[in-house]
Amino acid sequence: MDEDMLEDQRRLVELIEAEGWDVTDLEISAYDSPWADEDDPEATVTITARKPYESEDGDGNADDEDDDNPFRLK
Repeated sequence: MDEDMLEDQRRLVELIEAEGWDVTDLEISAYDSPWADEDDPEATVTITARKPYESEDGDGNADDEDDDNPFRLK
């Protein structure tokens, strides 16, 4: 795999993490483009990230007291 592609992947992860996201999975695929006549490879990056958000009351359980769902653990 091209070192430039790996460097771009690292940069994308750094940008996402700088915004407060936790990268949980990353996949990079390098391939020759079927649409271009050039021999330069292309890459696709798939990034999965998560970011917890504070609820209005600050503890992450905003509606638990009003929830009548019998399947929800309290």
